[in-house]
Amino acid sequence: QVQLVESGGGLVQAGGSLRLSCVASGRTLSMYTMGWFRQAPGKEREFVAAISWSDGRTNYADSVKGRFTISRDNAGNTVYLQMNTLKPEDTAVYYCAGRRGASVYYTTSPAYDYWGQGTQVTVSS
Repeated sequence: QVQLVESGGGLVQAGGSLRLSCVASGRTLSMYTMGWFRQAPGKEREFVAAISWSDGRTNYADSVKGRFTISRDNAGNTVYLQMNTLKPEDTAVYYCAGRRGASVYYTTSPAYDYWGQGTQVTVSS
């Protein structure tokens, strides 16, 4: 099994920054791609960004391009999401996810096999 634990959420003013971390443990070799999703109250979970463990290839949702950066630390089995220029509409619970497939271009929740418990990000206006 794989365990994913997120941290780094919190309350920030619009225009501010936060960095989320996700530490993977267990059978991490079974995962090829890591992603971040988010879910706001009353809305469906949506894709934010993904990264390949092997070559660092990335993919972003249009809503966060140019503001968010996903990165990984293979040695530490950690994935990060640097979020800059945050907006109130970025408020959501952010989930780390892992998938056994290699492509970063799958952007739906069912494409991912493992999930963290989520961390709350609140952006005040």
